[in-house]
Amino acid sequence: MKNIRNFCIIAHIDHGKSTLADRLLQATNTISEREMMDQVLDDMDLEREKGITIKSHAIQIDYPYNGEAYTLNLIDTPGHVDFSYEVSRALAACEGALLLVDATQGIQAQTISNLYLAIENDLEIIPVINKIDMDGAMVDEVRDQIIDLIGCRPDEILLASARTGLGVDEILKAIIEKIPPPKGNPGAPLQALIFDSVFNSFRGIIVYYRILNGSIKKGDKVKFVSTGIEYEADEVGILKLSLDPKSEVKAGDVGYIITGIKNAKEVKVGDTITLASNESPEMIQGFEEVKPMVFAGIFPVNTDDFEELRDCMDKLQLNDASLTFELETSQALGFGFRCGFLGMLHMEIIQERLEREFDQTVITTVPNVSFIAYTSRGEKINVNNPAEMPDPIKTERIEEPFIKAQIITKPEYIGNIMTLCLGKRGILLNQSYLTTTRVELLFEMPLTEIVFDFYDKLKSQTRGYASFDYHPIGYRDSDIVKMDILLNGDKVDALSALIHRSRSQDFGRKLCEKLKELLPRQQFQIAIQAAIGAKVIARETISALRKDVTAKCYGGDISRKRKLLEKQKEGKKRMRQIGNVEVPQEAFLAVLKLDE
Repeated sequence: MKNIRNFCIIAHIDHGKSTLADRLLQATNTISEREMMDQVLDDMDLEREKGITIKSHAIQIDYPYNGEAYTLNLIDTPGHVDFSYEVSRALAACEGALLLVDATQGIQAQTISNLYLAIENDLEIIPVINKIDMDGAMVDEVRDQIIDLIGCRPDEILLASARTGLGVDEILKAIIEKIPPPKGNPGAPLQALIFDSVFNSFRGIIVYYRILNGSIKKGDKVKFVSTGIEYEADEVGILKLSLDPKSEVKAGDVGYIITGIKNAKEVKVGDTITLASNESPEMIQGFEEVKPMVFAGIFPVNTDDFEELRDCMDKLQLNDASLTFELETSQALGFGFRCGFLGMLHMEIIQERLEREFDQTVITTVPNVSFIAYTSRGEKINVNNPAEMPDPIKTERIEEPFIKAQIITKPEYIGNIMTLCLGKRGILLNQSYLTTTRVELLFEMPLTEIVFDFYDKLKSQTRGYASFDYHPIGYRDSDIVKMDILLNGDKVDALSALIHRSRSQDFGRKLCEKLKELLPRQQFQIAIQAAIGAKVIARETISALRKDVTAKCYGGDISRKRKLLEKQKEGKKRMRQIGNVEVPQEAFLAVLKLDE
């Protein structure tokens, strides 16, 4: 065990984690030149297209140093705020972390929040300044920022360029010398922490774990503590670029187990694996429950595909433990799921993965956050979607979630950020200069306001020079109303939204205008209305397609024409009473893309 090192790489998005992982694998000959490609650990098409890491990936590296063979388990982590749950899980399986900072951009918001996560888990931090070969590299400034942040000595900070491979040997040396070997008792009963799992259509569910105590052999009878179900270990092994079977995996190692589990509900991330013979197994602590921030409904386009969608959601949840979902029914869309996501990017990725990996075409409803409503009887109701909102007459007050937002930017963009945040009902708490060229702004803001397009706007207002991170700080009283969309007097529940009263009129007007463009014209007039309770706050009308019934009347008396027009008018009236308005899928998606 003394020659094992478990470490991960943490950094802000785009600071070069995956590139550094590539160089480490190349320098230690873990990967042959033929297998080498950029972002080698990012095996999803989506990750390559967007150039971001979505999943943590574990891989084992063998490295000889001072005449001894060392085993390094590297877990590459995502950098985006929406995938911080992946990072927290990776940290629970490690003893050390490489803190990577881009020499051209310096310390950013996500760097700080990932660093705090690592410190909470008592990890050894090795600071690395990356991209020192770039033209805009500010090595001395960034070094000062790191010293201010973690209080290390200047000579402890390593300089590297992940693109060219400069400094990689020093990093490997530092990993072996500074990161402590895993603590654990190889002779104790088996105790392993599940930190990820993946579904394989041929072999069932493959579970990834980190062994804290004991060892696991092929053919052992094992038990998952939280479910209490026992299995036989058909195959155990370690994680190279592909799965590498072994007869035994020992304490301190990161490995996988295949037991032929087919039901996704039986595997929980954060669960503990032990031997079936262990009478009083202990759960490993250190995993927090995931807290979804954004809720949206996901429905199949054809209601017949519901069962298939349920299977796909189960399989996806295995691979992405931060996705939560429960059943929901909608009058307009039939059966579907109410899903909780960590943010808008997370929601977009889940939708894309359902379409690509499982061939599911889905409709997503308007995303919203979770509110708490207090009724006049003193009941407390969690409102996750507009349908759960109690009657306004019976509601005493509604609380909405607030967050503390940390924005780091250049001084010239302070004005733009102030305008944006105050326009989103934000309250400025503090403004401090980290260095002469970097300012940290702290705001308290309602989570509802940052759900839609806040991040995109922040990037465009600051030309990409602002970094953003947030964490929840609880619920506060707010004037939230439920806004319904009516088509010819019928509510379309999938388009309802919970919104602050001050924003409702503007939002309703924009939504009605957008629907007017998207809904196909019918043979009868369609009224599109946005209403709060019984009060209509916006209206648009789609005029009817009319057939020229008077075309056959040439000349003759006007009363003949009038009679035909009156007859047509009666028919239109009857048609409007019984006619259905088909709402195309674009209309549901348009709500997500309402340009301000």
